[in-house]
Amino acid sequence: MPDNSFLKDLSDRLVTLLPAAENLRDDVRSKIELTLKKAFSSLDLLTREEFDSQVKSLERAKLRIEELENLIAELEKQIDKLNTTNS
Repeated sequence: MPDNSFLKDLSDRLVTLLPAAENLRDDVRSKIELTLKKAFSSLDLLTREEFDSQVKSLERAKLRIEELENLIAELEKQIDKLNTTNS
């Protein structure tokens, strides 16, 4: 779900479009925020923290894959050397 500052900013912008009294504006702002939170939660979106965590996990996985690819290449060279010396 998007962070609260995004929702607050979005609801603030929508409220400024309404030509209403200040107390009505606060009520409308609250209702808009609630509606937006419900709408975004139904979309099953990730929070920024969850997204950043997934990015870090993927970066670690990518590094590990590169390490394993290098290890496999090294082992293949060793096998080739053994095969050529035994032939």
